Amino acid sequence: MDLHNVIAYDIARDRSELMLDAGDAPVGGGTWLFSEPQPHLRRLVDLSGLRWPPITLHSDTLEVAATCTVEQLAALSGNHEWQAAPLFRQCAEALLASWKIWKRATVGGNICLSFPAGAMISLASALDATAEIWTIDGGERHVPVADFVRGVGSNVLTPGEILRSIRIPTQTLNSRTAFRKIALSPLGRSGSVVIGRRDDDGRVTISITAATVRPFLLRFADIPSAQELSHNLSRLILAEDFHTDAHGAADWRRAVTAVLAEEVRTELSAEEVLP
Repeated sequence: MDLHNVIAYDIARDRSELMLDAGDAPVGGGTWLFSEPQPHLRRLVDLSGLRWPPITLHSDTLEVAATCTVEQLAALSGNHEWQAAPLFRQCAEALLASWKIWKRATVGGNICLSFPAGAMISLASALDATAEIWTIDGGERHVPVADFVRGVGSNVLTPGEILRSIRIPTQTLNSRTAFRKIALSPLGRSGSVVIGRRDDDGRVTISITAATVRPFLLRFADIPSAQELSHNLSRLILAEDFHTDAHGAADWRRAVTAVLAEEVRTELSAEEVLP
């Protein structure tokens, strides 16, 4: 869609060119930005000129640039050294998008939109990723992605701040994972996404996204019983935390989330099948 109100399109080459005023917006892939009218915008600042490496493996973290595309992220599922590798493509496929969108849509854009069905939010929350945020004073701050999203379309970014990257601890990449997604139609937007992770020390994390207005993480010292899981779901996630839109009613989302969570618990509790 043409954005008729935009009168300037600048490409940022370094951080000093990321000063954003009212009416300015950063552009990663632009797949959502150009999908509907943006009457409040006057200038776009393209982040591609910063040439951030899409994927950087450090000694203790996997750094994913905000400008990394969904396609580049999904390709990480080809790394057979990580038990959690299948999760990258599973979450990418949970994003209702064509291969053309995969080539342009960015990880950062999906997270910053902060929509419940944001599949990159599901991935990052499940793997305990941390968001690196560039602040307007030239510094940076770090926030767990599970806490980055505050509500539907709402997050912790303040005016002028930029999401630089997310950092995934390499230890979580070696964890066993289980993935479940449900939608009202075979190719529909996610109604609920439940991801389980069992770490080397036996600890279990179950993330709930898409069904709720923000990510929720349930943590256990070991595989919980069905009763313990059900109790924690009802205690930590209240009825008002589930949302209603065209892709599902809150009561339906709440019910199917409980079913998916139990499936994830059952899968993680099974003995690991050796190749």
